[in-house]
Amino acid sequence: MTRRDIRNVLLAGTLGLAAVAAAAAETARTTFVDGAGRKVGTATLTQTPSGVLIELEVGGLAPGWKAFHVHETGRCDPGSGFKSAGEHFAPRQEHHGLRADKGPHAGDLPNQYVHCDGILRAHMLNTLVTLSPSEASLLDADGSALVLHAKADDYRSQPAGEAGDRIACAMVTTGRGG
Repeated sequence: MTRRDIRNVLLAGTLGLAAVAAAAAETARTTFVDGAGRKVGTATLTQTPSGVLIELEVGGLAPGWKAFHVHETGRCDPGSGFKSAGEHFAPRQEHHGLRADKGPHAGDLPNQYVHCDGILRAHMLNTLVTLSPSEASLLDADGSALVLHAKADDYRSQPAGEAGDRIACAMVTTGRGG
């Protein structure tokens, strides 16, 4: 093997490590907690060319339709009923609701169904947010939070779709969740 061959192998290895590091920076993992502070699920957020892919599995839930939103602050204090997560993530000041004339918020997502086993499993793509630095980043200085609500979102009512209590929350922060 010549010096040039060795240099090319080393360069390829270095570029490979850089690609792995870049891929890791484009993924955030987090843990859902319930109102008692118990861990009840996980989520993985992955930056894609089309937006952020959110994959989640949350258990211990009552069956039925649940609203699912991204909230503006990366805090999940069960003692506050998860009010610490703030309002819906709306960096461009949109109105709430997938059916609203001036909506949706960047944090508005479709309702999700919990089956009789009490487990919600979902994959969804949010095309209005990113994990990269920008006004729509879920990883800005305050982070953000994924929040499940007790009821379905009506997709219109302001400011939050009459979705009911916040029943599970997961922090999305530069520390990659908690």
